Amino acid sequence: RIKIKVAPSSGRDEVTGFSGDTLKVKVSAPPDKGKANAALIELLAEHYGVKKSEVTILRGHTSRNKVVSISG
Repeated sequence: RIKIKVAPSSGRDEVTGFSGDTLKVKVSAPPDKGKANAALIELLAEHYGVKKSEVTILRGHTSRNKVVSISG
């Protein structure tokens, strides 16, 4: 489980690093109809080298602060 702070509608998709125990992530997708969440899942799967189905948002579906589970 990882705490994540997402910055939607950013210029590009990138993992910027940890601030304390929270991973900061930027996604270019807007926070509209789950687009930013989908972009977050895709980015984390690529970053950690796992399938998208192995990345799950546990809490914070409508918040910038999320808890994500990565298996695999």
